[in-house]
Amino acid sequence: MVRVIIKGGVWRNTEDEILKAAIMKYGKNQWSRIASLLHRKSAKQCKARWFEWLDPGIKKTEWSREEDEKLLHLAKLMPTQWRTIAPIVGRTAAQCLERYEHLLDEAQRKAEGLDDEATEAKRLKPGEIDPTPETKPARPDPVDMDDDELEMLSEARARLANTQGKKAKRKARERQLSEARRLASLQKRREMREAGLLVRRFKRLKKNAIDYSGEIPFEKAVPAGFHDPSEDHFDKDDKHQRAIADHQKPRRMEIENELRKQDKEKLKRKKPEDEPESIFKTKEKKRSKLILPAPQISDREMEQIIKIGHASDSVRQYADGGATSSLLTDYAASARANAVAARTARTPAARDTVQMEVQNILALQNVDTPLKGGLNTPLHESDFSGILPTPRAQATPNTVLNAVAATPASTFGATPSSVGSFTPGPGGATPAFRDQMGINEGGATSGIEARAELRRALASLPEPKNDYEIVAPEGEGDEHEEEQDKEEEWVDDAADVKETRAKQRALKRQRELAARTQVIQRSLPKPSKVCDAAFKPSLNRTEMAKVESLRSFV
Repeated sequence: MVRVIIKGGVWRNTEDEILKAAIMKYGKNQWSRIASLLHRKSAKQCKARWFEWLDPGIKKTEWSREEDEKLLHLAKLMPTQWRTIAPIVGRTAAQCLERYEHLLDEAQRKAEGLDDEATEAKRLKPGEIDPTPETKPARPDPVDMDDDELEMLSEARARLANTQGKKAKRKARERQLSEARRLASLQKRREMREAGLLVRRFKRLKKNAIDYSGEIPFEKAVPAGFHDPSEDHFDKDDKHQRAIADHQKPRRMEIENELRKQDKEKLKRKKPEDEPESIFKTKEKKRSKLILPAPQISDREMEQIIKIGHASDSVRQYADGGATSSLLTDYAASARANAVAARTARTPAARDTVQMEVQNILALQNVDTPLKGGLNTPLHESDFSGILPTPRAQATPNTVLNAVAATPASTFGATPSSVGSFTPGPGGATPAFRDQMGINEGGATSGIEARAELRRALASLPEPKNDYEIVAPEGEGDEHEEEQDKEEEWVDDAADVKETRAKQRALKRQRELAARTQVIQRSLPKPSKVCDAAFKPSLNRTEMAKVESLRSFV
């Protein structure tokens, strides 16, 4: 029975080296020809191995925090589109997917409080097959290789060493033909010389004469072929310049070696921290980067504050011991107290963007069906403003206004609070300086704070009590007069007054209608023309007069 070889499996060092040499010779488009050198791999697997692991442009160093944030942000915008995300992040699609799953597993393990043994459960067990062997490092070659592997290696070595392709064979064939043509012409001249024909190669012949030594009678020229048999021409200057430029620029291998050295140094620095002796050592706190905010006090305002301070000091010198000395306060003491309090301000803790994004993804993955209803899954605040996450620089807190140059705005029964504004007000407003006596009240937020304090005071009032006791006054008087006074003081409702007036108008119309005739009451038709002669007495009238009157009536 013929042995069937299933292509695939773990890559080895020899296969990687053969693949590299074949790509150098055949390029990155002839994968079927490259796969013919590797008996255990197909063309698709060779292509995947190159683009997922062997390509010098692939970055294999540790993932940085910026790359993690970028990966999670793009996975949120374009879920499952790893081929699109990979070039933006600068990694391969398999690396992005593997890192994404690793971050989710780490967050799940921390949330459930599992040990590191839970992460080892996802590793391959003995007997299992790796679904993506193209993205894993090569396995070292065994000392005693199989006969099939040795045959494959020797065949690949012979084929890759053969640099004489079709063009070289054609050149050799043309050289052989030219040599045969030269020998034939030499033999022909010898035979002609033996036959007594003088052959002079440089003798001028007569017109229409045939040179049998240089020409062939009735010769038909061979038609020109498709390929140019002439020698290849190369531009030597460009070649040298290109070689010099390639030699001067750093290669990809050198860059990767430098990055690997940096990773090793990081690991060396990290190992002493994990030792038991390092626990008892005092750890120095690493200070964050100092990012100062924009200046909020101009030089002119600072000079104004200094002048006011000098003026208050001079006034205090003259007023010490007087009756008005209690009206002046010591601003320097309060400024020193505020400065000491403001010195302890620290930069607020930065948000862990990676952890927040991972928690959002895990929360969305564990959502039940929306048919059950209920509230939406609570998520952290997310950023959808662009394709890349927005960089957030943490600014150092500004304590200048709170410490030295803030104007307090007094509230009802509360300690004066500083107002963070030092811009001069419009139209002769009081300049912004410290005012502990509350003389210069006001500011951008004084009205808002006053209203808020008033609302709080009103809300703190006790609930009203409706327990009332009415005592009738003791006195003698006419009860009828009191009732009339009460009736006069009583005011009817507007709707009741309107309804009463409507009823009165309806009764008035009914009375007027009752005084009219029955014709109007019954709404009978009335004649448009009335003949008065028809209603007069007809004693003295003749028959002709009656007819005329009736005719006029009609």
